[in-house]
Amino acid sequence: MSNPDQPMDHVPADDGVARAEPSDLEKNVKSKRTWMRLVFMVLMGIAWSITVFVTSVIVVVNFLYVLFTGKTHEQLTEFGHSLATYLFQIVEFMTFNTETRPFPIDEDWPAGSRKSEESASPESSEPANQE
Repeated sequence: MSNPDQPMDHVPADDGVARAEPSDLEKNVKSKRTWMRLVFMVLMGIAWSITVFVTSVIVVVNFLYVLFTGKTHEQLTEFGHSLATYLFQIVEFMTFNTETRPFPIDEDWPAGSRKSEESASPESSEPANQE
């Protein structure tokens, strides 16, 4: 049973000695779930950056619309609300407050309707007149 390739002090793997359990750190570092979350967090960070840019464009366009017409553009306002909700979902995921991954992975695109809030306060759609 002697193998000439093994050193003289070699101990066979099945020696009946109990092996130590891996530490929590080792388990976490080797966990596929942890690394997949990092991948999704990077993707959500990219989505967050794009969403912030699109939101900035909507802010400027809606401001110009208000400047020339005196009222807000309803579809842009609703889309802005859905973007704000999406940004909130991304931040919740990236800060480990939820395991639900935002659109397009686990969630649908957030609704942008604020009809119930607008009906409670009809003046909210009109810009403040500061002279």
